[in-house]
Amino acid sequence: MNKAKTPFEDKVRIDKWLWAARFYKTRQLAVKAVETGKVSLNKQSCKPASTVKEGDILAIKRGYHDMQVVVLGISEQRGPAPIAQQLYDETQASKENRDKVSQQMAAQPKIDFDVRKPDKRSVRTHRALKRGE
Repeated sequence: MNKAKTPFEDKVRIDKWLWAARFYKTRQLAVKAVETGKVSLNKQSCKPASTVKEGDILAIKRGYHDMQVVVLGISEQRGPAPIAQQLYDETQASKENRDKVSQQMAAQPKIDFDVRKPDKRSVRTHRALKRGE
């Protein structure tokens, strides 16, 4: 049986698209990111039910990285990573910015936290400092 093509087949909800393109592990994480303003559609804030179509530009903030991607394909189903990567193309400026941030992060000195249990001497010193001695 042939399905009649609806006018909405070339559009999909932004939360579904972000999940299908593997930017977020679950749809709920995608919804939360859109609601908190970490995702913008064509330089405007959006809601999880906003529709995405081919040619749209998305700005996605993930951790320290800000990505700008152009939507190349539409999918509501999450598939393998190589297929998901064909749904979008990251802009050249975004790639350069991401590389620059990665280099800055690598240049930062590593902080080595002492995770051992404190010994008697350090406990006594800490208590003395708290008392003001």
